[in-house]
Amino acid sequence: MYYDEESGTLRFITGLLIGAVLGAGVALLVAPRSGQRTRQRIVRAVEGARDSAADRWQDLTDEAKEAVRAGRRRISR
Repeated sequence: MYYDEESGTLRFITGLLIGAVLGAGVALLVAPRSGQRTRQRIVRAVEGARDSAADRWQDLTDEAKEAVRAGRRRISR
């Protein structure tokens, strides 16, 4: 059944996310660095990921706009 397959997939993804969060928490607890250094590393990593995501979002937005322009040109011919 389709519903059963979808529910199983959702459970798997939910379990995967919960496991990732728990694993990250345990890793932070047993990290060999001090809490302040660990927080600094996390902040830098998050800032880098945020900047990278913002750049990628801009690229995707530009690609979508160009696709719309190309579609409009084809339609107007």
